[in-house]
Amino acid sequence: MSLEERRGAYIDELAVGQTASFSKTVTDADIVLFAGISGDTNPVHLDEQYAGQTVFRGRIAHGLLSASLLSAVLGTKLPGPGCIYLNQTLNFKAPVRIGDTVTARVTVKEIFPDKNRVVLETVCHVGNKAVLDGEATVMVPARAEAAE
Repeated sequence: MSLEERRGAYIDELAVGQTASFSKTVTDADIVLFAGISGDTNPVHLDEQYAGQTVFRGRIAHGLLSASLLSAVLGTKLPGPGCIYLNQTLNFKAPVRIGDTVTARVTVKEIFPDKNRVVLETVCHVGNKAVLDGEATVMVPARAEAAE
């Protein structure tokens, strides 16, 4: 596959309202591996007995595991390869459990072509329930100017 075939959108190819999504069913292995990668071994994620005594009444996935699915959308779909993550706000709204399918969706909210910046609404759902939302800012490549 050529570099051109792998590239994401150029800034001039984006429009307010464009959207893309990625879904993943969270497994026990995902949580254990994420704990290993992140170093977050909070027992609410790893120990059923401990987690059963919390407000969640059982193990939950790391909030940032769900948030990382937003990065998958941004880096592979919209705007896609070549974009650079600059900023992300996150509001955690509900827990994600083993077996839940999380759908991460991004929607173009604002475009700043003079700065090659795009602001996107970001949200993750399990079914019809938002488990997190926020806003991302990414830098997107511009087309190279034609040689004169």
